[in-house]
Amino acid sequence: VQFMKEEERCMEDLQRFRSESNMSVNCHGMWDDLNCWPPASLGETVSQPCPQVFNAEGKVYRNCTSSGWTDLLIPHEDACGYIFNETLLFLSESPDSHLYFSYVKMMYTTGYALSLISLILAITILCLFRKLHCTRNHIHIQLFISFILKAVFIFLRDSLLFKNEELYHCDYYPMACKVALMLSNYSILANYNWLLVEGHFLFTLVSCFLFSPKKHLAWYILLSWGLPVIVIFSWGCAKYSYENEGCWETRRHEWIWWILRVPVLLTIFMNLLFFLGILRILLSKLRMPDAQGNEFRRYKKFMKSTFFLVVLFGLQYVLFVFLPVEVSSLMFKIWTFVELALSSVQGFVVALLYAFMNGEVQHEIWRRWKRWRLIQHLPEPSQSRSPQTQLSLLPGSPVHLAASGRCMDAAHFDAL
Repeated sequence: VQFMKEEERCMEDLQRFRSESNMSVNCHGMWDDLNCWPPASLGETVSQPCPQVFNAEGKVYRNCTSSGWTDLLIPHEDACGYIFNETLLFLSESPDSHLYFSYVKMMYTTGYALSLISLILAITILCLFRKLHCTRNHIHIQLFISFILKAVFIFLRDSLLFKNEELYHCDYYPMACKVALMLSNYSILANYNWLLVEGHFLFTLVSCFLFSPKKHLAWYILLSWGLPVIVIFSWGCAKYSYENEGCWETRRHEWIWWILRVPVLLTIFMNLLFFLGILRILLSKLRMPDAQGNEFRRYKKFMKSTFFLVVLFGLQYVLFVFLPVEVSSLMFKIWTFVELALSSVQGFVVALLYAFMNGEVQHEIWRRWKRWRLIQHLPEPSQSRSPQTQLSLLPGSPVHLAASGRCMDAAHFDAL
């Protein structure tokens, strides 16, 4: 994309020079696929910097002779160094290599689609069953929503990037593509904020006796959705001021990306502190006589699922955040595949742990299923009922409870 822009700019400059200048030159201006060379007089030596896309210092030179331009006095590989060689190798890869990236796009699109479907199903289950309405599950739902937004914005960004098969950049959709990228980064920040909320809520639940879940939920929502707005706005201003190129995915100014990375690293670090505190409290409770009670086992189960997510997402982020920007082509491919594979299925893993493998959710679904099966075997209502049937349908009787849709526990079903 950078080469295309440079070529367009070069052609415009050369056309303007021809229309404004009446001077005769021996060497006409040209674009050599890497650098733009202005018109030059006989015997003149012209220098040009290494192409900006390679992020390498140095200059290349040509002489203007009676036969035209000479070859480069210093080859690109010597003037521009190792970075140029690696980038040129990447650009000249075989079609099979570019096909690899099509497979990667297909892979992460499938992963995000799987995450989106599972998250929507998980939210439906948690909202549909009244017995699952509690502060902890409300926090789970907010976490699910942040992952849904991430998948939606990724799909939106890709639809802008690959709307035309001949265009693999955002030059024709600059504003929409930048907004989509900002929103996807916002959702990533919200992901980690809500993971921090999961850790803090569990820590407060285990360590504090005076705790108002509803009051804390309002603050959780305000901070977890509000703080990323400030961070993403700061990042957007920095990109617009210092690196307003393409779809804002370039990383020439590394410090701009640390505006996003530092808050995420802080949430990971704070979550680890919360879990160390939770572990200390649970170990102290383990020494108590009622250590194997339901409350203790419940806290331990919550901690396992939340700690697994924090470690999984945290290690993935820390692993990739410190990789250098300039890497070899093979390393770039491995990095891209692993990062996108893990990122795309995060929503599915969250839905699996907090909804589909949740004991309370499984119990409620199984209870509803048994009640539905029981209702299917009830006799059809008729105008005339025997005294025994009328008696069985009196308020408070087991059959009346089932027919009226009221909850019954497993003991009632066994008795029936």
